Order: sequence, then C-alpha cells, then structure tokens
Amino acid sequence: MNALHIPAGPAADLPPLVFIHGASGNLRDQEATFLRPLMGRAEMLFVDRPGHGYSERGGPENAFPDGQAAAIAKLMSAYGIEKAIIVAHSFGGAIAASFALFHPDRTLGTVFLSPATHPWPGGIDWHYRLTSTPVIGWLFSHTLVMPAGLTMLDGATQSVFSPNKRRERYVDEGAPALVLRPDTFRYNAEDVANLLDYVTRISPRYTEIKTPAIIITGNQDKIVLANIHSVGLKHDIRNSELIWVKGLGHKPDYVATDLAIAAIEKLAGHDRDLEGLARLVEARLARADTGDR
Repeated sequence: MNALHIPAGPAADLPPLVFIHGASGNLRDQEATFLRPLMGRAEMLFVDRPGHGYSERGGPENAFPDGQAAAIAKLMSAYGIEKAIIVAHSFGGAIAASFALFHPDRTLGTVFLSPATHPWPGGIDWHYRLTSTPVIGWLFSHTLVMPAGLTMLDGATQSVFSPNKRRERYVDEGAPALVLRPDTFRYNAEDVANLLDYVTRISPRYTEIKTPAIIITGNQDKIVLANIHSVGLKHDIRNSELIWVKGLGHKPDYVATDLAIAAIEKLAGHDRDLEGLARLVEARLARADTGDR
C-alpha cells in the first residue's frame, strides 16, 4: 500500500489522523486540502486505498470495504499508529464505518464527509457495471476509458463539486486522472459495484459502533443521497452528531475545510461550535453564489 506519512510537530495538539479518499480518488485528493492547514498539529496518514493511486490491489477481500478497512489497520500498525481519528469522504465513509465497527480499538472517532454508507435506490451508473463485467470490462477499460475520460475530466470534476465552485488547480493537485488507468479503473468499478450489497448486509450492524462520530453533509449533494446515508448514520450511531450545511454539494472537504477541521478538533476534545460554524459556511456560500465578497 502506498501512503503519505506526516509526523506530528513538536507542538501537536491533535491525535493521529488517517484520511480515506472516495471513489475515483487517491490520497492526493485529501492531501491537497488537509495537509497544509493541519501541518504540525498531528501525525497524519494519507492512504491510497487498495488498487487506487499507487497501491497494489492485494487479495479479493480488498474489493469490499471491510477488507480495505483491515488493510488500513495493518498500514497503521506499520507506521506505529495505535489509534486515530478517521476522516473519510464519500465512498470512504463505508470503509470508515467498517473500520469503526470491526476495529474499535484502533478508532478514536470518525469524521464522515458526505458519506456513502447505506442501501440506496436506483443502483449504479452503467460504466461501473460494464467495467466490472469479465472480459468486456477489460476491453472497455483498456481501449476507451483513457481517451474519453481525459476529454470529460474537467466537466466531471466540476460536477462533483456542483453547485459549489471547484478549486481552480484541483485537476492537478488532486490527480483524479489516475483513476483512468485500466487496472485502477476496473478496481474502482469493482468497489462501486460491490458497495450496495455490502452496505445492505453490514449497515444494520452500525448500531454496534460505540466510538464518537461527526457527519458533515450538504443539502445540495447530487452524488449521494444525504437523507439516506448521513441521516442513516446519525440514526444508527448513538454517539454521533449530524451537521447540515445549506448550499453545500458533495465536497465539504474542500468547500468547508474549516468545518471539517473543527469536527476533527471536537473529536479530539476541543470545544467547537459546529452548528455556529456551519452557519458561517452557509453565509460564505451564499456570498459566493451572488458574487459578493
């Protein structure tokens, strides 16, 4: 597994942090937004999930969130990290929930950012089904994906941020094009194709999670259904807090980074008014929509 490990600074005020990226991503997606503002404050581990970024896939268990959670737990051990706050975006939320469920002794708390964690209606997009199909999926990923994906990359990444503005250098900083490589594209499709059955089976056990959780979600998220996933987590995890942000899309890690960091701080024992900060984020988003400064 490939990871970026950042030691804590001499004046660190936070426990270790482990960052888990979403579908079609890699560790640079979370590094680009969290590394600089948290530098020195905590030991940080940014992870390329199995089969993503520059990590090898490993065994067949890594096509499922619990397998990836176990791989991340082993990676933490390799770096000497006993416990951490887990910060996860989107698809990474299913892995973080599995981590808290199956590795409670390694979990100090969890920050869920626009998580995908529960059964949802409607299935998955056609290209995930096609790519995860034997033979045809191999041909598709090795012939059409790269040229078509590069053409569509700018618009696709903007739609992930919508209705919020994408960071100007996101395509370079977050390196989303790495998912277009044939093997990575197929592994990503397998992950997504397996997710619905997995969360249908595992989500009833989220009530067993005892460690604290903070869920941050937007009412304008067009990628995951917040009323199913985020509300479901709040219902299932007794020791949890759900923060709604009006006008926020699918990328609170970038659009509301200050709120996400405040959630980390609160789990670490700092006094933080997350609802008050959420209202400030909403006002900032409203000004951006109207062009006001």
